[in-house]
Amino acid sequence: MTMPALFVGHGNPMNAIKDNEFSRTWSNLGRSLPRPKGIVCVSAHWETDGTCVTTMENPASIHDFSGFPAALENMRYPAPGSPELADRVMSMARSTRIRPDRSWGLDHGAWSVLCRMYPKADIPVVQLSLDAGAPPDFHYKLGRELGELRREDVLILGSGNMVHNLRLMAWQEEGFDWAVESDRAMAERISAADHQTLVHYEKLPHARQAIPTEEHYLPLLYVLGAAGEGEPVAFFNDRVTLGSVSMRGLIVG
Repeated sequence: MTMPALFVGHGNPMNAIKDNEFSRTWSNLGRSLPRPKGIVCVSAHWETDGTCVTTMENPASIHDFSGFPAALENMRYPAPGSPELADRVMSMARSTRIRPDRSWGLDHGAWSVLCRMYPKADIPVVQLSLDAGAPPDFHYKLGRELGELRREDVLILGSGNMVHNLRLMAWQEEGFDWAVESDRAMAERISAADHQTLVHYEKLPHARQAIPTEEHYLPLLYVLGAAGEGEPVAFFNDRVTLGSVSMRGLIVG
């Protein structure tokens, strides 16, 4: 059996500790998906010069935010790392050299989701960085190369947001019309397996507003790249909130 691949719209870091529709769905996913032997997480919150993968045995929980309650600031997700899985990731990349890293850990794009999916923190996790200087097709191609890990019971998890514009964010439950339209257009392209339109996303509706910077969008391309020919795709948390943040996630396989 091939392990599913997963993209999660992680949104507000408070989802790590709040009981809401998004965090409950993540918890249900952890119970319903096959249990992975390891997890490779691509988070929007680790950008580097080139691509890196964490290789330490005990990655730290990184709090790359400020101004949140102490309960979130004190949150720790003590999942083990896996130097063996990191070596496997490095060996599978053919289009680029992935460097080992022992200085990062798991940032909130990773642990805010994983603490809900796997609260026992007993599955090894490595985090893969985003090459900040690489174009979208680079990330899609690397996701395709790493997709073979799914056959080894490894969960590929992309964590970001398909629509993410914090400058236009509003403290409201609903999404702006343009954000909802953009989210739906992306979902239609995903359902149609039209990956090239998503890689070259500039012509999608409201692309400049929906994706003002690429870091929250790129994790999606790793998951799409890891998808096999004709694999089914299912959506969850398919809602835009805070005006300009899509919480939509998807399961491949």
